[in-house]
Amino acid sequence: MKYLVAVDGSESSTEALEYALDLATRAGGSLVVAYAVEPRVLVEGGEEAPTNAEVGQRIYTEDIEVAEERGEEVLEDVRDRAEEAGVAVETTLLYGDPVDTVADYAEDEGVDGIVVGHRGLSGRVEGMVGSVAKGLVGHATVPVTVVK
Repeated sequence: MKYLVAVDGSESSTEALEYALDLATRAGGSLVVAYAVEPRVLVEGGEEAPTNAEVGQRIYTEDIEVAEERGEEVLEDVRDRAEEAGVAVETTLLYGDPVDTVADYAEDEGVDGIVVGHRGLSGRVEGMVGSVAKGLVGHATVPVTVVK
């Protein structure tokens, strides 16, 4: 059995990884762990959201290199955890929307299932930013396990 784990460095994705490591250990399987590189949109200068007049001056997208570095750091930690657990692991950076890239990668690689964490966002926040877990359940062609 080969499982794909989607991680982003959050506590919920770490819990998903731990679940997948246990699953792979019990099933004698292996893991592919993916981090979707998607540069963040950031607000500069202050805690409050910018006004319409300030948007162009205060909102920017981080460099792709910074997003890749963050992903590589997360994947390095994943490799260490898998080695400690004695589970074979491959890691990869994917580029673009996590729902699309993870689902497509899972299909292309022929994995048996996807494991993903769920942050438990409020309905309002989830509606604004979306939910990767919810999107994967609806979009993936293989079974998706959501770890809460």
